[in-house]
Amino acid sequence: MKAETTTPTTEFTQRFTATRRGARLARHLAVHQLDGWGVPYGSDVSDSAAQIIAELAANAVTHGRVPGRDFELRLALTPTTLRIEVSDARGDYEPELNLPKPDAEAGRGLLLVEALATDWGVGDRVIGKTVWAEVPRFAVIEQPPAG
Repeated sequence: MKAETTTPTTEFTQRFTATRRGARLARHLAVHQLDGWGVPYGSDVSDSAAQIIAELAANAVTHGRVPGRDFELRLALTPTTLRIEVSDARGDYEPELNLPKPDAEAGRGLLLVEALATDWGVGDRVIGKTVWAEVPRFAVIEQPPAG
């Protein structure tokens, strides 16, 4: 059985400086782009995407930063899924999902990504890595059982 692949209907790719300001700009531009594609500000998809992008971009500028190198944000919107990719220049540092100590001030970013995304992972690049996450394009509303 062949896996079905869905090609993106719309794509956005932008490079940003590997700074906190670049990470904030990535999040702001992404939700603006999503709104232009018909995913409105404040919707579940937009809010989830904003949080995922904030976490992945923060990781890229904190843990994946190489002086003089940018990070890249890519959004791919299909009829059913939004795929978010954040690429940085450090392939030697792969993010891990860990439970932080209760009093830790950091270390919960990937837990948020795990909770908001239907799937996520890490891929290699020629230089660096890409951390990706997918969210459903439309919220699934569960109906109560009939009867």
